[in-house]
Amino acid sequence: MSDERPTVRPVTLARLVEATHLCRTSAQTTDDIEERLDMSHRRARETLLETVRIDLITETDDDTFVATTVGEAFVDAIRDENWIEVSSILETHSPHYGNFLEVVEESGPVQLETVLEGLEDQAEFTPYSYNQTSVEVVGDWGKRLGTVQRNAFTGEYYRPKNDDPPPNFHYTLLGVYDELEETAGVGLRQRYLSIPEVRERLCANLQLTRQAFDEALAALAKENVGKLELSGAPMDTGAKEARYGIKEMALAGDDMLVSTSQSTEKVMQGIEQYGKQYYYLTVHDRELTYTTQ
Repeated sequence: MSDERPTVRPVTLARLVEATHLCRTSAQTTDDIEERLDMSHRRARETLLETVRIDLITETDDDTFVATTVGEAFVDAIRDENWIEVSSILETHSPHYGNFLEVVEESGPVQLETVLEGLEDQAEFTPYSYNQTSVEVVGDWGKRLGTVQRNAFTGEYYRPKNDDPPPNFHYTLLGVYDELEETAGVGLRQRYLSIPEVRERLCANLQLTRQAFDEALAALAKENVGKLELSGAPMDTGAKEARYGIKEMALAGDDMLVSTSQSTEKVMQGIEQYGKQYYYLTVHDRELTYTTQ
């Protein structure tokens, strides 16, 4: 088999993990992978070729595949749920993924089309090339590992570098609130705004993780009772709708195979406080205070 191909193959992170784990357990043929992973022969071959290119497995002289030392470290990191290490291994050994992260870090928040342009510029004197599918493939890896986030409403990619909200979080929140507040007519403004939309905009602006936003907003609401109000909403509210799902990854419960369970959540969560979900917020008094921990 030849692993030469200019674009990344459409192989999910779960398939990379499964194929590498099987090849670590024992030498595998293409037919073995086809049967064990319940896929077509073409998909099995495609999965093996991409896993070889990333140096997670290698092909032997008898046309079987075994895990490399890199692949063993990859599976160990998956088992430990060390997503930073998993991403680091992919970044080092997959030029497509590494270049994708570099472009997003330099340009983000950035739309897919702009990411593609940046990757094409980088690839001018290399054997690699990119298209929309390849960007979405490596983008999916990054989203599941937490190394990139994608605004669920606008589709912009960015690197969530910050786990701690800045001391001026409340001022930034007010700025985003003003940006999103819709004008319904002269002097008339929308009173309640969708927390998911505020979250996505603010996280992109600050390159902040979603969890950090949730914790900061919950703390801000507790500190500013009467000034900042959180509101619930019916289950079919538009505040929870998004164009793009939020993708995550966790170990599957199957003891026979190290794999990943993947969740694309189109209905975005609000903020939980005192056991209740809130999906809207409104500001009654802009003189907010925010005490950082």
